[in-house]
Amino acid sequence: MRRMLVVNSVLVLLVWLLVPIHAQSSKSARGTVTAMAGDTVTVKAGAQELTFTVDASTRVIAEGGGTASREAAAKGATGPKLAEVLKVGDAVEVNYRETGGMLQATTVQRISSPGPGGGSTSETRAAEKSETANGTVSAVSGTSLTITGTVAAGGTFTQTYTIDANTKVVGEGAGTAASKGKVTITDLVSKGNRVTVTYQASGTTLRATEVRVRQK
Repeated sequence: MRRMLVVNSVLVLLVWLLVPIHAQSSKSARGTVTAMAGDTVTVKAGAQELTFTVDASTRVIAEGGGTASREAAAKGATGPKLAEVLKVGDAVEVNYRETGGMLQATTVQRISSPGPGGGSTSETRAAEKSETANGTVSAVSGTSLTITGTVAAGGTFTQTYTIDANTKVVGEGAGTAASKGKVTITDLVSKGNRVTVTYQASGTTLRATEVRVRQK
């Protein structure tokens, strides 16, 4: 009886250890395809370049993927080859598991854009939590925005944010300006405007994801 209890305890401990490991193994990456081979696809996700292993169990989701799957089934194959629905330069999101140092793709989906910064991974996205700040614009250009404001303790702050093509600007006249063609932040935001900036910190860089004009 004692021996059976010990064995059961060991099994429970193994299950307890293995379940979190399996749960944590599912990850994702968004980026641009830079290379493809028979059983691998390489994706540049932001500053990282990741190579994923693909096999018959990897699900490929893209326009034309359904037709390719039906054609493959008609030929007796398990599914379409990656190169039949994707190409170098496509933006993709890859769901994968990390096993024994290998990145095994479970799904590869073509998307419209890799997102800010050329892409990201689930790990970097988790680390880049959004914050907000309210203040008055002291300087603005096509690539940066500086605001000043006050903090709860009564002090003041000055922060400069980077602006890129993915920064959303919300404010009076935004729709009218957009209807006239390409719009930059300087078309909508001016020195002295009161704004709320939503941003993500990456090292010492603060990247603005949204600038909302609250008062002109």
